[in-house]
Amino acid sequence: MRRLSLPGRQRLFPLTIVIALILCSTLSAKNGDTYRRDMSLRCMSPISPISERSLMLATTTSVDATGLLDVLADAFKKDTGIALKWIAVGTGAALKQARDGNADVVIVHAKKLEDEFLRDGYGVNRRVIARNYFMIVGPVDDPAHAAGSSSAAEALGRVKSSGVPFVSRGDKSGTHTRELDLWALASGKPETAYLETGQGMAETLRIAAERRGYTLTDTATFYGLQGLTGLKPVYENAPELENIYSVIAVNPARIPTARYGEAMAFIAFLTSPYGQQLIGEFRGKSGRPLFEPMAATPGVDLVK
Repeated sequence: MRRLSLPGRQRLFPLTIVIALILCSTLSAKNGDTYRRDMSLRCMSPISPISERSLMLATTTSVDATGLLDVLADAFKKDTGIALKWIAVGTGAALKQARDGNADVVIVHAKKLEDEFLRDGYGVNRRVIARNYFMIVGPVDDPAHAAGSSSAAEALGRVKSSGVPFVSRGDKSGTHTRELDLWALASGKPETAYLETGQGMAETLRIAAERRGYTLTDTATFYGLQGLTGLKPVYENAPELENIYSVIAVNPARIPTARYGEAMAFIAFLTSPYGQQLIGEFRGKSGRPLFEPMAATPGVDLVK
């Protein structure tokens, strides 16, 4: 067999990339969303050396603040060799990071913002992975008498009428987006005694406790936050407060630097029985389940 000269090898290299991409595409098509450990290592970006294989995630804060991402990252690295790196910000900021080419995949929880991200061509292959619930929390003595309300709108209306402070994240996060939707049902947010922190959920909860105010939070952050006192749930466990988490790959056709192979390996991992088990069994320091796995629910990606 004739040994290829360097120019010959240079001409052949792009063809090997094409073949590798076709093979990965074929394997993915045959196996659908089933996570296969023996294939995950083969379908990485073919030009990335093994020592450099990594994935940049922009994520909502709750999966980071609770410690869930640490568990998932360790298991993902062990199974695939891919190092997961991440920045934890609000959903709006996470999607902006992806639009700016600073992330390969996102975990977010604001359907309206996600749909816009997909329509604009920046995201592909959205998959629902988990849920928990939002809830309204306030001072232990509940000065607004929000407890016992028949709806979130009624609870917020009582807070507004009472003049007790409401503390908002005010950061275009998934929680802030849902809060504004709920205020719209309550004829608008308060004109006074409405504080915007511009901070994440943990810091916003601490400020609400200091100001003896109310706020909207997700259950995972509230129950997973250590050292928080002075607040209690006043309206919770309502279908209108369902909080859906999804994972979306950044579209390499729009962001050429996006590591699509690695992103799809991560999505396959999160939606696999193993990944879903890790999510469902995670308790962090709270000692209670913080996220409910959802990927196996039939049709969930179409309706949630």
